[in-house]
Amino acid sequence: MNYMEQLGYRAREASRSVQFLNQNEKNKGLKLVAEELRKSCSYLIDENQKDTTRERKKGTKESLIDRLLLTEERVENMAAGLEQIAGLEDPVGEVLTMKTRPNGLEIGQKRVPLGVVGVIYESRPNVTVDVFGLCLKTGNVAILRGGSDAIYSNQAIVNVIKAGLREAGITEDAAIFVENTDRATAAEMMRLNKYIDVLIPRGGAGLIASVVENSTVPVIETGTGNCHIYVDASADIEMAVDIIENAKTQRMGVCNACESLVIHRNVAESILPLLCHRLKAKNVEIRGDETAVSLKDGIIAADGEDWGTEYLDAVISLKIVASIEEAIDHINRYNTGHSEAIITNDYSNALKFQNEIDAAAVYVNASTRFTDGFEFGFGAEIGISTQKLHARGPMGLNALTTTKYIIFGNGQIRE
Repeated sequence: MNYMEQLGYRAREASRSVQFLNQNEKNKGLKLVAEELRKSCSYLIDENQKDTTRERKKGTKESLIDRLLLTEERVENMAAGLEQIAGLEDPVGEVLTMKTRPNGLEIGQKRVPLGVVGVIYESRPNVTVDVFGLCLKTGNVAILRGGSDAIYSNQAIVNVIKAGLREAGITEDAAIFVENTDRATAAEMMRLNKYIDVLIPRGGAGLIASVVENSTVPVIETGTGNCHIYVDASADIEMAVDIIENAKTQRMGVCNACESLVIHRNVAESILPLLCHRLKAKNVEIRGDETAVSLKDGIIAADGEDWGTEYLDAVISLKIVASIEEAIDHINRYNTGHSEAIITNDYSNALKFQNEIDAAAVYVNASTRFTDGFEFGFGAEIGISTQKLHARGPMGLNALTTTKYIIFGNGQIRE
């Protein structure tokens, strides 16, 4: 049995007890881990600094280092997220339906844990806490395979998680961390269908594609975020500029940041001076189509690749359109199914946009940055699914359960 098979075996064994923890036991574990995170804040930041220092020496861009960074505020948010998860209703054991058949059989559906959830992810050490918290609350065991860029941070976080689990009397193997960051371990993890029930990749397009193409374990695809904001002809210009600035610049290295703008030509001349001023102040480069370049100095000519690019950097694309139909066509052609927004005062156009845009989250007059498990009231998320089967959008507790049929009879036999 090789290294990854050993981890898979341990996870499967741990799931035999974790799946039967009651709500109070799980909530106690979550709260004790939250306390440990707060008590260990200095330790976590010190270990995180080893990762950020190494990445800066390698020349990693600051927007990606920001994804990796731990601060007192972010550690507190991780702890608060676990407490919020503890405060949510436990979905496990919920009976969804119960119907009586003509023959007297009572047939129902009941929520149960998935079992063992594997997550392969890059950067963002908070993912380690989010995945653990959601999995424990739903009676699942988590196998966590982070990237080499966050190895010290993730090891430290898992050490803290295990300390909390010990105090709660829960098996430490409820959270199993893959300490070997060699690519071979990721490839082996993709083939552990004997032990892992579902595999979730969180990271760049390359990682996600590799998992989807090579895994023998069922995969829930969490996609990249080429998120658009469309400024309609009736838009409030000041609102539009505020939302775009927030969606693009509040955090640039995250999947729900705005990467692409689509603007109706009737408002282009009035919004572009304000928009360019705001974005230039944040050092954001604008790459526009021919019309945009002709309307405002400083906009760089876009090429064909810009429309479909998730930059994760201080760059944004800009397309000028003649109608909402053209905007919807452009967005549906180039989006990644993540989050799209319209800024408009036209109710009919708002509904048309929400009805016709193919994405997990579709906003009217709000920033795409809200596509997040914490912001949606889930406590955290295990990922943002951009596929359509099983789960879509921020994946909270319900997405980490499946169902089984429960049937009650009183002696029925089939004739």
